[in-house]
Amino acid sequence: MKGIGKGRGSLLLVLLLGLACLTAQADDLIMVRSAQDFPETMLALQEAIKAEGYQIARVQRVDIGLTRRGFKTDKYRVVFFGRNEEISRLIRQQPELAPYLPLKISIFAEGSETLVVTMNPLILAELYPDSPARPVFRRWAQDVQRILRRIRVAQ
Repeated sequence: MKGIGKGRGSLLLVLLLGLACLTAQADDLIMVRSAQDFPETMLALQEAIKAEGYQIARVQRVDIGLTRRGFKTDKYRVVFFGRNEEISRLIRQQPELAPYLPLKISIFAEGSETLVVTMNPLILAELYPDSPARPVFRRWAQDVQRILRRIRVAQ
């Protein structure tokens, strides 16, 4: 991976392994690289999430724990988002979905670029093939693609 300094490659590996823990197929992760710096990409991400009709539940800093473990980053966040009523309804109907909700997108700086990575929501359709929420999973996958496309063109 071009441009990854010592520690950054490990950071990317930690991120990818964490998001890929559900399955090992490459299609299970969706990633976009932005030439914008971290604050601009974070703003574009939050605006894109809202433009698709979702609410941001919270933004969690991950960099503090990573710094304690020796990683060199101060720009790493996980953005949790969804539609509150929809998530509540789905968890009531299918409590086993709770660990996957709300949806999450990781964003972190890598040199002068910013990477945005998320799990493909279609994984949930594979994990729960008989779920009545399969159409919702498909819609989420389309929405996530549009969110990341907005970040790509925001440059």
